[in-house]
Amino acid sequence: MVGVSLSPGWVCPRSSPAPRSADPPPLFPAGARRRREQRRRGAGPERPRVFVPAIDCPCRRPGTGGGSGHRSPSAGLCPEPRGTDGGGRRQDRAGPREGPRGAAGRGVRGGGTDLPRVTAPGPACPVSLHRDGMDGAGPGPEEGEEREPGAVSERSFLESFTESREVAELIANLRGVFGELVTREMAVERFVGIMDKYQEQPHLLDHHLEGMMNSLLDIARDKGSPPPLVHLAFKFLYIITKVRGYKRFLPLFPHEVRDLQPVLDMLAEQNPRDSETWETRYMLLLWLSMICLIPFDLARFDGNLVSEGGKARQPTMDRILEIAKCYLVVSDKARDAAAVLVSKFIVRPDVRQSRMAEFLDWVLSMLSKSSSQTMEGTVIVNGMLQALAQLFKHGKREDCLPYAVTVLECLDKCKLSESNQMVLRKLGMKLVQRLGLTFVKPKVAKWRYQRGCRSLAANLQAQGAVVQNQKREAAAEADDDDEEYDIPAEIENVVEQLLVGLKDKDTIVRWSAAKGIGRITGRLPKELADDVIGSLLDCFSFQETDNAWHGGCLALAELGRRGLLLPSRISDVVPVMLKALTYDEKRGACSVGSNVRDAACYVCWAFARAYEPAELIPFISHISSALVIAAVFDRDVNCRRAASAAFQENVGRQGTFPHGIDILTAADYFAVGNRVNCYLTISVYIAGFPEYTQPMIDHLVNMKINHWDSVIRELSTKALHNITPRAPEYMANVVLPRLLPLSVGSDLHTRHGAILACAEITHALCKLAQENNRSVTYYFSEKSLEGLKQIHQELCSRQLYRGLGGELMRPAVCTLIEKLSLSKMPFRGDPIIGGWQWLINDSLRHLTLVSSGARQHIKESAVSALAALCNEFYINEEGEADPALQDELVTQYVSELQNTEEMIRCGFSRALGALPRFLLKGRLQQVLEGLKKVTLISPEDVSFAESRRDALIAIAKVCQTVGVKGEGSREEFVCRDNVDEIYATLLNGVTDYTTDSRGDVGGWVREAAMTSLMEVTLLLVQNEAELISASICRQIMCWLAQQSAEKIDKFRAHAGSVFLTLLHFDRPPVPHIPHRQELERIFPRSEKETLNWNAASEAFPRITQLLALPTYQYFVLLGLSVSVGGLTETTLRYSAQSLFDYMKKIQGDPSALESFCETLLKVFEDNLRNDRVSVPLLTMLDQLLANGCFDTFTEQENHPFPVKLFTLCKEEIKRSKDIRKLRSSIGVFCGLIQFQGDMREKVFFQLFLLLCHPFPIIRKTTASQVYEMLITYGDVVDPAIMDEVMAILSDTNWEAELPVVRERRNCLCDLLKVPKPQLVSKVQSSA
Repeated sequence: MVGVSLSPGWVCPRSSPAPRSADPPPLFPAGARRRREQRRRGAGPERPRVFVPAIDCPCRRPGTGGGSGHRSPSAGLCPEPRGTDGGGRRQDRAGPREGPRGAAGRGVRGGGTDLPRVTAPGPACPVSLHRDGMDGAGPGPEEGEEREPGAVSERSFLESFTESREVAELIANLRGVFGELVTREMAVERFVGIMDKYQEQPHLLDHHLEGMMNSLLDIARDKGSPPPLVHLAFKFLYIITKVRGYKRFLPLFPHEVRDLQPVLDMLAEQNPRDSETWETRYMLLLWLSMICLIPFDLARFDGNLVSEGGKARQPTMDRILEIAKCYLVVSDKARDAAAVLVSKFIVRPDVRQSRMAEFLDWVLSMLSKSSSQTMEGTVIVNGMLQALAQLFKHGKREDCLPYAVTVLECLDKCKLSESNQMVLRKLGMKLVQRLGLTFVKPKVAKWRYQRGCRSLAANLQAQGAVVQNQKREAAAEADDDDEEYDIPAEIENVVEQLLVGLKDKDTIVRWSAAKGIGRITGRLPKELADDVIGSLLDCFSFQETDNAWHGGCLALAELGRRGLLLPSRISDVVPVMLKALTYDEKRGACSVGSNVRDAACYVCWAFARAYEPAELIPFISHISSALVIAAVFDRDVNCRRAASAAFQENVGRQGTFPHGIDILTAADYFAVGNRVNCYLTISVYIAGFPEYTQPMIDHLVNMKINHWDSVIRELSTKALHNITPRAPEYMANVVLPRLLPLSVGSDLHTRHGAILACAEITHALCKLAQENNRSVTYYFSEKSLEGLKQIHQELCSRQLYRGLGGELMRPAVCTLIEKLSLSKMPFRGDPIIGGWQWLINDSLRHLTLVSSGARQHIKESAVSALAALCNEFYINEEGEADPALQDELVTQYVSELQNTEEMIRCGFSRALGALPRFLLKGRLQQVLEGLKKVTLISPEDVSFAESRRDALIAIAKVCQTVGVKGEGSREEFVCRDNVDEIYATLLNGVTDYTTDSRGDVGGWVREAAMTSLMEVTLLLVQNEAELISASICRQIMCWLAQQSAEKIDKFRAHAGSVFLTLLHFDRPPVPHIPHRQELERIFPRSEKETLNWNAASEAFPRITQLLALPTYQYFVLLGLSVSVGGLTETTLRYSAQSLFDYMKKIQGDPSALESFCETLLKVFEDNLRNDRVSVPLLTMLDQLLANGCFDTFTEQENHPFPVKLFTLCKEEIKRSKDIRKLRSSIGVFCGLIQFQGDMREKVFFQLFLLLCHPFPIIRKTTASQVYEMLITYGDVVDPAIMDEVMAILSDTNWEAELPVVRERRNCLCDLLKVPKPQLVSKVQSSA
């Protein structure tokens, strides 16, 4: 290098940024890498993952040198940069670019072929990253019925960096804002907000990166910039790097010779332990790693190492190494940048020769001395592993090979696989694979499988033709392999560690190991590679954990994607892959395996891209059926979507899946998001294709009816019901005989699912037979019919209805009874009917013995079974019931209504409501009287809200069953004689405000009462409307209006819905609705469905308008009192504002105001000592008085309204110890001071009484509010004594002892000339 001019402005041509391509930047090229870095280092916010089109990810384009670092859908990310080989080295792209951009992701469309667009977006990788330990952690929410977080995110696509000018201004203004903390934080917050918008489309920043960097580095280079400004500039640089990724950002750093010393000096000035400025150190280290690429020997920068002071100056090379070593052992993000610096610096020719061995000795000594069991040791080990991994990744093989064995031995001694630190195990796995790649020569295996045509259009056009076998197995001849060489023995150790890493408990470690397996196998001879595949297949033993299965799937996908899994091995891999697609292992109350199924879908997706259609032809039926089953029947939404995407990829790439386009149209990426829709709708459509019918049925029978999740079992049986018409003979001759033994088996879940499946399939077969005018037993053999009857007897004899298992068996057999009854099975007169009736009665009678979660399901199942059983087997040819049976059944059920157990009342109330008309005939009054008694509240059963609710529901059901006949008998119909009694019972339920430890349990009763009122009223309107009197209709509408104004959103919404249903019903209209025209103006028909009663902001402005209608005023005001005086902020705010708006509107109408005040006083008077109303009513009165709603009355002396109000308030708090009530009353008394006349003296007297209340908090509150009152209404006190009064109120400790307080209170009485309250001694009466 002698004679080379070392110009300070020289720029290294080798490391200068490459010119930008004229092509538009690809979608999301670095978003995945950025997210990987964030998850690994914990820097920056975690962004939601978004599935992107499969071809749009540049690292996955076939025919390129890239793609080896592609991260699977199971791991979710794409860590390798575009155009790198397995070792991360840059390669040139070779080979044709694949088909139309995004074809596989945007729909299966090829060039020149017009096919239906598939709506699934086709994720870049069809499966998603699972957090370890979260697999199958119980039932999760789904879309439609649920929404799983992280499954898919909605996003808005941006077109350009629109805030570039604003960002430039922010950077330019940094010198003016850095000095003030507030302005500095505002600038940073705004900059972060702008950058975060581009987290998913960071390529939009590319054309602006250099400009932003140069502007910020100018600040850092300026020697006049104070340290806080420099730190702020580097913080902005870090924010940009976080969004775009440091790999893209790194080449843009200026790397002139003149920058070397300033950057070293700035790093020397940094404090490695300063937690506030880590961004500065991080960016300086990255900058230095780029400057290190200058092509001059670093010794030329040293000059004379003796400084002017005579002290030796440290060589530049040593300074850089010292800096790197210093920051490799820190705990912040600067450690990552130091590892990058090492990888760039050590590989320099001059440094490699003189310092590489020494540096590696230092690293290995630090590794051997540090323990991963301590926090400090973990930090050091992390830094050393990162440095080694980066060094062996970027260094030349011939330079690193001499040290690889030593590093591997040291790594073995560290035993990182036993560490509990996931990051260390992941870095260890990464280093192991880099060492393995160093041991073997970097070459492309000539034996690997290479798929020929990759055009989607060609694949699709080949669908109708005979697919020819075009094997590309190039393993072939030995003379082609000129470079045979001995594989080092260390490779066996490396591969063994990677295989162990596939079983690690953390996904990120397993994924790193899978990538390592793929990379190293690609450099091995064919025989050794086949041995690796054989060892890999050992992971798929049922003795292995789900982690091993998951890691094995990831490795198989990597091998297949790289062409390292030869077609001869497909026959071994496909059975394993099919098992993995249904892998589900129960553990406790949940299961594991969703990540395995997820990864198995990735394997299918990778195989679709890797092999010629001819290679997979023998396995197409199995793979297509398995993917369809996973897409439709998997429990987890991410697995269903992964299977759908893999199926789509196969349809597009292979072109041999039966009915692929039709199925994709129905089961696209979004459609499979709803589990219920998958089981009950999509599955039926797909089962219409004969290739899939039997596999789907077999999967449901073998895998799903015995699933650990009861929801899946029930959905599976319903799916079998829907699919039965597609294969009735198979269901009747194969499936049903297989299910009958399982229905009385030993396993609880299998028994439960089999009974439900028998019920559903039987019902479906009978319906199908009836539709074809055949006997209901057409599809059943005698053995099958006998088996269905024996289920109950067998379970009963084995006492399987007892205990926790009985909670599943009872509703299952009740469902069987219901379905067999609906199927009209020929069991009339059979003894089994009595057994079924016993089970229904026993289930209703023992509801108290089952868990609270199962009660409702058992009750509903038993009631449904009872209705179906009675309708089919208890009616004779004349349509009548057997009198003895009717008398026994009805009498027994009515007598149980007075049971002391609430749940028994609930069950038999609902049972009476389900009885058919022929059993109620002649017994209607007995049933209604029994139900009415249940609805009454007595001291013994005040908390039986659920039984009252069910009785009210049953009354409405009974009325609907027997029908209406105005002049009919009260024993048979709803008629003129009993309609008033029915309405009285239902209206009484609307007044139930019972509360207990569960809260407002009376709300359940009110809700049921409102529903029943609506059902009975509509029943009468449609049959004999004249039975509805004006009085009844007025009560219904008024009570509904009150409920519509109350505070609980759920009940307010229900009341509002019922109110509008009755108002707008027109077939025919409900008669006698008061103020119908005004109501229709307030609540137009067009807003019946759109008005959101749950939202206080929408409901209260409407409901307060009813205050202007005399009929509704009392009830609406009663409801508003509870809402305005309530505790819920939104309800209080909107209800109060609506009330104040109404009061403001009537200020100019004396008659309306007088009417409102009279109604208000009546509400108060009617609810004296009713704390549910009176306490919030006092709060509402306080607000009304404070807002000047009654200012009109202040001009009159002794107006009757304040006088009456004062009397009621005084009566309400008499002898009360309720602190909330007393504090609310203080505000009302203070508000009443504004009225003239004798009122003021009475108010002062009452307030002075409260100043000496026994409760200190009441005394203190009274003094505070009286003080505020005197400030607000200054004219009530003589100005001459005002200061003294105010001083006493403010200076006295009102929480002191009563004698002291009483003395100060009496001083106030003397000043204001108010009579002093006198103590009254308690008179004890003699015996």
